[in-house]
Amino acid sequence: MTSIDLNADLGEGFGRWRLTDDEQLLSVVTSANVACGFHAGDAATMRRVCELAAARGVRIGAQVSYRDLAGFGRRAMDVPPAELAAEVAYQIGALEVFARAAGARVAYVKPHGALYNRVVHDEEQAGAVVEGVLLADAELPVLGLPGSRLLELAGKADLPVVTEAFADRAYTDEGTLVPRGREGAVVTDPGTVVTRSVDLARHGQVDARSGRRIAVRARSLCLHGDTPGAVELARRVRGALEDAGVRVEAFA
Repeated sequence: MTSIDLNADLGEGFGRWRLTDDEQLLSVVTSANVACGFHAGDAATMRRVCELAAARGVRIGAQVSYRDLAGFGRRAMDVPPAELAAEVAYQIGALEVFARAAGARVAYVKPHGALYNRVVHDEEQAGAVVEGVLLADAELPVLGLPGSRLLELAGKADLPVVTEAFADRAYTDEGTLVPRGREGAVVTDPGTVVTRSVDLARHGQVDARSGRRIAVRARSLCLHGDTPGAVELARRVRGALEDAGVRVEAFA
């Protein structure tokens, strides 16, 4: 039976402000990408999400980013490699404290936003992220886009790599994500998102923005938690996957 992990970005609030419905999404996903305070999240939020995830058996991942609260981590930044490596390790370490307190561990690392897109092609920034992961834990899996420099360098450093796909993001013909600032970068029709999810899980394929069918073989599927109706859409996606004979489970 085909299987796939479902991950979502969680803990993306700050203080009294909350963006994601963490509790409800944790009833659907198998892995939680928890914001570590640089693009969103704070100590209390990280602790709460780790406790909820641990109680429900959901794997906890560190969603590391550029230091950009005002821009939600989606603005391009130039950070010196040594500084970026230290900040990645810092974020993982902060989340690990709360994961351990909840009886769990940080189980993987995933970059967020501008950093995620940058390390697809930028070898220097990708290397800095890998160095930061190694500083924190030399056995942590790294979640990223298939064919990215990040996963290539992580593999060379003997870190486990996990390929990821997006049902609600438009793809280029080269298999990269269409930048968010461009029209049509985010797929908003729920039915289309559900259909794409099953296609990705069952066939490892998706229609690019041009209409061309491209291969995107992934072990994990991301469900964005900051979109309207995210919880209901996540439930529909999981239900459709299971109806199609796909086993939904955390990646090995």
